[in-house]
Amino acid sequence: MGFGIVTPWSPLKGGALSGKYTRANAGEVKRDRGQLLESFLNEKTYTLVEELDVIAKAHDSTVARVALAWVRVQPGLTSTIIGARRLAQLEDNLKSVDVNLTSEELGPLDARTKPTLGFPQSLQAFFPAFHSGGTTVNGVHAPSTFVLEKGHKPY
Repeated sequence: MGFGIVTPWSPLKGGALSGKYTRANAGEVKRDRGQLLESFLNEKTYTLVEELDVIAKAHDSTVARVALAWVRVQPGLTSTIIGARRLAQLEDNLKSVDVNLTSEELGPLDARTKPTLGFPQSLQAFFPAFHSGGTTVNGVHAPSTFVLEKGHKPY
């Protein structure tokens, strides 16, 4: 799947991926961004932060730097709009350019951050049948009709 030009805004998810908020300290750390941040602090985020922390320790780095290093290598990226509120945060964020992640480290991060797309993207698997049903294009056969896989919701 191709991507256009991307400039991510708030790549640390409002601070949720800074390393400050963990499953171990859930509810104990003051949330600077209140309700906005609260919606991000869930099992999926805590699991991702734990993965980022393992990688950060291997690089003698921080969770925020590793998260930003992952963002930096995404396809189509032109720049990143970081939201540091303090000088120390800015300095830490900038040091992310020194973190070079391996493919073994990128794989789990890619898997944990894959978005769940809704309608109309959920129909993307059926586009070949809609567009060129019954033909073969570039070596890929498109059936003349499509069948929903068990449990699949098209929208």
